[in-house]
Amino acid sequence: MTRTLVVVGHGPAGHRLVEEVRVGDRSGRWRIVVVAEEPRPAYDRVSLSSYLDGRTAADLDLTTPRLRADPLVDLRLNTTAVHLDRGSRTVTCADSTALEYDALVLATGSRPFVPPVPGRDLAGCFTYRTIEDLDALRAAVRPGEPGVVVGGGLLGLEAARALRLLGARPHVVEMAPHLMPLQVDEGGGRVLARLVGALGVGVHCGRGLASLHGGPGGRVRAVTLSDGTELPASTVVFSAGVRPRDELAGPAGLERGGRGGFLVDERCRTADERVWAVGECAAVLGRCYGLAAPGYRMAEAVALQLLGSPSAVFPGADMSAKLKVLGVEVAGFGDVHARTEGAVEFVREDRAAGTYGKLVLAPDGRTLLGGVLAGDTAGYAVLRTLLGHELTAPAELLLAGGATL
Repeated sequence: MTRTLVVVGHGPAGHRLVEEVRVGDRSGRWRIVVVAEEPRPAYDRVSLSSYLDGRTAADLDLTTPRLRADPLVDLRLNTTAVHLDRGSRTVTCADSTALEYDALVLATGSRPFVPPVPGRDLAGCFTYRTIEDLDALRAAVRPGEPGVVVGGGLLGLEAARALRLLGARPHVVEMAPHLMPLQVDEGGGRVLARLVGALGVGVHCGRGLASLHGGPGGRVRAVTLSDGTELPASTVVFSAGVRPRDELAGPAGLERGGRGGFLVDERCRTADERVWAVGECAAVLGRCYGLAAPGYRMAEAVALQLLGSPSAVFPGADMSAKLKVLGVEVAGFGDVHARTEGAVEFVREDRAAGTYGKLVLAPDGRTLLGGVLAGDTAGYAVLRTLLGHELTAPAELLLAGGATL
């Protein structure tokens, strides 16, 4: 007998779940109804900035003709789930449609956090989350004029790159003492700031946003930082993190994590055995993950459970990353901030070359716990495989990328 799986949300994690179920469900046990709030199917948010660099919405589309024609997948775009009744096992949508389910997966994602500061609603202020956001930004940016990005994490630097592509003169404001505080340490952040500064991006770390000021026509003209510094800006992009979309939790009696998100166990299942959550809206054992890769692993684990492997679990997330932001190579892996008790740090910085490398070693001085690379990531592949193992060569040589396994 065919059962109904309702998936609320069609971002990358929700889409991966649908794909995994359809690939593994050879007997057609599940009919899948996807409730998608956006006007388009799932697309590659990780590559969102490339939309301003020549790629089209079609290029970013994650769906395939086969999936779109699949008779067991009912994808409902422009549809918002507004209520969940676990007693009757129904999801009610904004258009009053009630969808019955045998299993429910919440993949509602997250929303950009906009600091509650005066002036945040002025014209010329944007978030950086969807293709529609980028369309609006493209239409509004005034080439040659300054713009401010609030947030110096990975997405904030992507937004700064977008402003440059559109002809603006970007500044980045970050409350933490350095850029990309989740991925790199202070030394790596310092080198990154110097390199992106040389590209014409103003960097203002250790300061928050205090207020925005309007000009003619009600458009933003400047921002004031927490130390009183005023920066001119005809465009402001908020990229100061995200908050999980968990509005359905309270009325449905589902527990949230301490920082929001649907609280789930290691199987990504809520206290209700018929309801799971995956992606940025899931608080796995209380922790939310704001990256795509962990969401994919969650989706794969839940798909296995739906297909008959009830013990499948989310294996955790490898937060290691090798990135290129504004043309600058950056990598972080393992215990980036040397928080392990007794950890030893080995640092190699070449200011002339604009490179920085750090290895975090166990108290024995030999076992690799983590590291940071900025300006040159040639050694990343080798170092990543050495995590948890003894070094195979002197730290200096490994940081220089001159050693192999």
